[in-house]
Amino acid sequence: MVVGGLAALALLVPRWLLWLRVSNRIHTTKSAPYAPVAIVFGAGLRRDGTPTLVLADRVAAAADLFHRGRVERLLLSGSVRGPTYDEAGAMAALAVELGVPADALWVDNGGVRTAASCQRARELFGITEAVLVTQTFHLPRALALCDAVGIRAQGVSADLSRYSVRSRRLWELREYPASLVALLESAYVRVTFRFGAPNDA
Repeated sequence: MVVGGLAALALLVPRWLLWLRVSNRIHTTKSAPYAPVAIVFGAGLRRDGTPTLVLADRVAAAADLFHRGRVERLLLSGSVRGPTYDEAGAMAALAVELGVPADALWVDNGGVRTAASCQRARELFGITEAVLVTQTFHLPRALALCDAVGIRAQGVSADLSRYSVRSRRLWELREYPASLVALLESAYVRVTFRFGAPNDA
């Protein structure tokens, strides 16, 4: 009983801490502050290679920010899993359909995880200030991980559709262990960014 309670706390507390830390930095597309770039995180493709509803909402929210003049560029971060699965490429195609010029897009095919997307945004694209575009359930973790690599970030909620209750429950449940991992990862990343990786010369 005690062990079970401690295990539950180990999962609940990180999620609660992350929310307390960043809840005042989560905005709608209408209230979002200006930033040079919006980082848009991948969220899966359908069998035909088009974005899932969740991912399409993220791209649509980012395109809205662009058209409102809140950002100048979109960084679309996703993964590639073979010749028919190009997440960032599908995101870019949708963004262009939504009226974002191709030359205002950066495409990163190495965004296999949230932590990787944040780190690559900082190291490969030189981003130090951004708005992060994803659904509200994912924003606390994304903000914490981008904070850790030195990106001054605000969050923009991409909850544009009515998602199924089952999907929402699965996403929320997933965020509990993921939040614990994010806290550990962000602590590690802060140390390595400050002092250099352990095998650095």
